Amino acid sequence: MTVNSLALRGTAAPAAVTHDDMANAIRFLAVDAVEKAGSGHPGMPMGMADVATVLFSRYLKFDAGDPAWPDRDRFVLSAGHGSMLLYALLYLAGFEAMTLDELKAFRQWGSRAPGHPEYGHTPGVETTTGPLGQGIATAVGMALAERMLNARFGDDLADHFTYVIAGDGCLMEGLSYEAVSLAGHLKLNRLIVLFDDNRISIDGPTSLSCSDDQLARFAASGWSVRAIDGHDPEAIAAAIEAAHVSRAPSLIACRTVIGRGAPNRAGSEKAHGAPLGPDEIAGTRAALGWPHAPFEIPEAVLAAWRAVGTQGRRGRSEWQKRLARKSADVRDCFARALAGELPAEADAAFARLRADFAAAKPKLATRQASQRVIEAVAPAMPALVGGSADLTHSNLTLAKSQQPVKPGSFAGHYIHYGIREHAMAAAMNGIALHGGFIPYGGTFLVFSDYARPALRLAALMGVRVIHVMTHDSIGLGEDGPTHQPVEHLAALRVIPNLLVFRPADAMETAEAWQCALGQARRPSVLCLSRQALPAFRDDAGVNKVARGGYVAVEPDDLRDVTLIATGSEVAIAIEAARRLAGKGVHAAVVSMPCVELFAEQDAVYRAEVLGFGPRVGIEAAVEGTWPRLITSSGEFVGMTGFGASAPADDLYRRFDITPEAVVAAAERAIARFHARGGIQ
Repeated sequence: MTVNSLALRGTAAPAAVTHDDMANAIRFLAVDAVEKAGSGHPGMPMGMADVATVLFSRYLKFDAGDPAWPDRDRFVLSAGHGSMLLYALLYLAGFEAMTLDELKAFRQWGSRAPGHPEYGHTPGVETTTGPLGQGIATAVGMALAERMLNARFGDDLADHFTYVIAGDGCLMEGLSYEAVSLAGHLKLNRLIVLFDDNRISIDGPTSLSCSDDQLARFAASGWSVRAIDGHDPEAIAAAIEAAHVSRAPSLIACRTVIGRGAPNRAGSEKAHGAPLGPDEIAGTRAALGWPHAPFEIPEAVLAAWRAVGTQGRRGRSEWQKRLARKSADVRDCFARALAGELPAEADAAFARLRADFAAAKPKLATRQASQRVIEAVAPAMPALVGGSADLTHSNLTLAKSQQPVKPGSFAGHYIHYGIREHAMAAAMNGIALHGGFIPYGGTFLVFSDYARPALRLAALMGVRVIHVMTHDSIGLGEDGPTHQPVEHLAALRVIPNLLVFRPADAMETAEAWQCALGQARRPSVLCLSRQALPAFRDDAGVNKVARGGYVAVEPDDLRDVTLIATGSEVAIAIEAARRLAGKGVHAAVVSMPCVELFAEQDAVYRAEVLGFGPRVGIEAAVEGTWPRLITSSGEFVGMTGFGASAPADDLYRRFDITPEAVVAAAERAIARFHARGGIQ
């Protein structure tokens, strides 16, 4: 194991350039950008500039010329409101995309310096942060991915740290408790959190609302902890050195002054979230000995920072040589893992499984069908890493071929996240962002509420994570309304860039998994049943789920009505169509396993599937966005409130989600359609 201890500790910067010069360059770029934008958060960058300067100049392993170098250290600004700290560092270190003009356009349309750091928008930003606590929890996933990659490819290819700057707000958020506990349990000693201990929140001193001893709290979770003066460069360096040799993750509480240098606002909440103003800025320049104009960095200071940005170039070159010396098989495996490509063996496994499902037409709960998928695909996909929030045997997310990840033993393919749904979702984001793995994790659909903020960020960032959410309706039965999701499908479907799958049988479950794995830039949620569902598909050729919706049953004559259903209600729709046929009514049945993919199809296909007549939507959930599909003349058969505790069959009858109810709804929809003169 190597220790990253880079050049400024030696002779990186010209003798005339001091630590204070380099730190003040960060401070005043932040102050000037916030002032020009008329909004932003200058206090945190001013307070943490000393810590950031030591970290970037002496320890952080990176090459500004290649922001995507796989073996770079990861830096996460969990306190994302202080984004100008990161943008200033990227500009000063010479990241090509972050120019001075970008800083001058801070928080403006199209700038690479948005209000909070955004992954995929700004090279050098490792994850989107801003919602407090998300960064530290995502970093846990990154640190875990590094250890897992190291277990597979060794120190030569994967040997780096994950650093986090987090604030009081990050540590107050409940998510941090979950993430800190998980990291301590797994002994992720390559994770180092630099806590901006300025003891200020938006309302005022943190003592207004919090009396926690953060060091004792982290120590209780198995972390190495130390407290330092966050404005003493040598104390900062010594703490990082100690963290590098720790056998546990490390918390370094850096006692800082928010808005350091501001004569009237330093140490106050007034420095947190607003421009300092011309007079206060002038006083700050005088107090810190920075006589330069706004956005002006002295040539020698900029040169010293640019040297920091290139000091990792040699390390990157040596890493590339080590990679080149590996066998062709190792190089190919490593490249495919980082690229997230699905191996041909996985496609073959899907083809075999779908053929089996077509031939056998098994009556299975879709969670059981999902387990069959995982069993078939996991051996063919070394990059696939599963897990569950303590519901493994309910979610059925563990394959026989998968071994658990354990403290100090990271070669496995299955993570026991414990009862930490939010941390699981955030850590999955970090694993996906780090690269090398495709993560999936399981919980009950009703608990998607616990994970929602991290799910939203996954969609915003466009990362491939797969959430296996079982017990997807009142069909779970006796556990009752606390565990029966009724509003959750609607709530998930309104998140942009998130695919929500609700397959109706084993075949659709396999196809949904195949679609989710193929989405390199989108997260997916698989909503799966507890109860067994009859198979209605016996064709294994084309992946029909890939189009979001399709005609499952087409009547012999022109349609009178179209019944649109998802998941367990497709079987109800098929039975209702059979009964309608007995009445001389020609009903088509459309299975709609993924509304989002269906919406992306061309208008001609959508019209062919939905037809031009009346429509009925059937789903054991609240109506949500269904009116978009069934239009104003349609009918919806589903839930209008919470569920109840009873056997599943009784619940479907009591809540009137039955073939009889669908037949009646179809008849009403037909009558309304004709009363309107054939207008939907």
